Amino acid sequence: MRLEITCDDRLGLCQDVLQILRDREIDLRGIEVDPKGKIFLNFPELAFQDFQHLMPEIRRIPNVKDVKTVAFMPSEREHFEFSLLLNKLPDPVLSVDAKGTIDIANDAAVLLLSDTRQPLAGTPLSQWLSGFNVNRWLERQPLEPHTNQVTVNGGKYFAELMPIWVADDNDSSSFAGAVLTCKPQPLSQQWQRTGQHDAFQQLLGEHASMKKLLKEARRMAELNVPLLIQGETGVGKELLARACHQASQRAEQPFLAVNCAALPDNVAESELFGHGKGSLGPHTEAKKGIFEQANGGTVLLDAVGEMSNGLQAKLLRFIQDGKFRRIGEEAEVAVDVRVICSARDDLLERVEAGTFREDLFYRLNVLSLHLPPLRERKTDIPLLADHFTLQSCQRLGRSLVLLTPECRDMLQRYQWPGNVRQLENVLFRSISMLEGDRLDVDNLYLPDADGLQENLAVDLEGGSLDEAVKKFEATILRRLYPSYPSTRQLAKKLGLSHTAVANKLRDYGIGKQRRKTAGKTTS
Repeated sequence: MRLEITCDDRLGLCQDVLQILRDREIDLRGIEVDPKGKIFLNFPELAFQDFQHLMPEIRRIPNVKDVKTVAFMPSEREHFEFSLLLNKLPDPVLSVDAKGTIDIANDAAVLLLSDTRQPLAGTPLSQWLSGFNVNRWLERQPLEPHTNQVTVNGGKYFAELMPIWVADDNDSSSFAGAVLTCKPQPLSQQWQRTGQHDAFQQLLGEHASMKKLLKEARRMAELNVPLLIQGETGVGKELLARACHQASQRAEQPFLAVNCAALPDNVAESELFGHGKGSLGPHTEAKKGIFEQANGGTVLLDAVGEMSNGLQAKLLRFIQDGKFRRIGEEAEVAVDVRVICSARDDLLERVEAGTFREDLFYRLNVLSLHLPPLRERKTDIPLLADHFTLQSCQRLGRSLVLLTPECRDMLQRYQWPGNVRQLENVLFRSISMLEGDRLDVDNLYLPDADGLQENLAVDLEGGSLDEAVKKFEATILRRLYPSYPSTRQLAKKLGLSHTAVANKLRDYGIGKQRRKTAGKTTS
């Protein structure tokens, strides 16, 4: 039962109220005094007979104006308001005392830290969080907030710790602990406290191969010469090309990307170099090509290996001289454009097969970068998964979804033939179809692993050991070939010479159809 007493301020008024409760042996659970002239009492429910005598007795106290029952105490309302607001925050928020013990945790924090949703209050923060010694930081009784990378359930986040200092009436402050906010953002989203923008921040990776790649890319971005970026489908070649443009002196100028594989031969030259009025028909107007539109900036030629022989010759001349002629015009056009090309790992094979000009290859390959496939840098998968999970939740306008340890393990064991793009698409689809707030293995929309991996069992009946070994070898090569379309990369993976692997692929007819198709296209 709760009472609200309206009164004028008077010394000893509260003592008179408490004396009445003491005389009636009423167990007082709480009392709150509002400076605006209200006193609130909280005590157990009373029988109607006792209650009807209590109310008049309180009203007879001098300076008391009114007494009425209320549904809640002001502190109770504030408590529920605080809990509601705290639990609606999308970021995990925790409060710890000076010894690092959790006092308060909102729903997002419970969801992030505890797999079993067990209560966090009363447990040490160090039990749930690693990567930063919170207790040692608290022992120093810091005055300023601190931000540090931490690991929670296999995911990497930024934890911002804000110290709590409580001041008394004498303006003397005491250290009382800290509030921790855990940002569900991976390393690529770290706060730019220096105010400088990193053009490569969207290329996530902690693996040694990615660190080396980004270090080289930052240096190559400043050079005004052609750049060749190679890698499998879905590794992020265009993202790297854009980053190189943004980190260069041309950042304020246009960046235009062209997919050479998607351009039919009859329109490719016009798209790249433009055409004069009436050159393609009596009613056609003059048009500037991609290179002219990007003057001063950068042009990305994606899938440059698919370019026709005729277009290769014109591109070679443009790279050499910086000049070209529009279709149907004799005057030369000079532009200042940096050319970045991207290709799969089979560009050198195309040169050897005679489908790509060797002189053009070496013109484009002045500087080169190779993006490793995701299966070769699996330690980056948790980082990428956290990034794409957050990104998907933001796109879908839903609260943060957390990945279970089993889900993370499955993501890291999967081979990802479609690389980073496939990981992004899988997580977006899985999250868009998810009804709860935890993504588990059963919620992942992954192609059947058994369907992706051909059975390696070999039937030994009716054949020799040599035949069985060849069948087994062919099965392994057939399974690996789609993930290593370059025989040089496949040879490196298997620890064999390029010639040996090329001979085996030819003997088993692996990739033969693709080479035939490529030959017909360029003939």
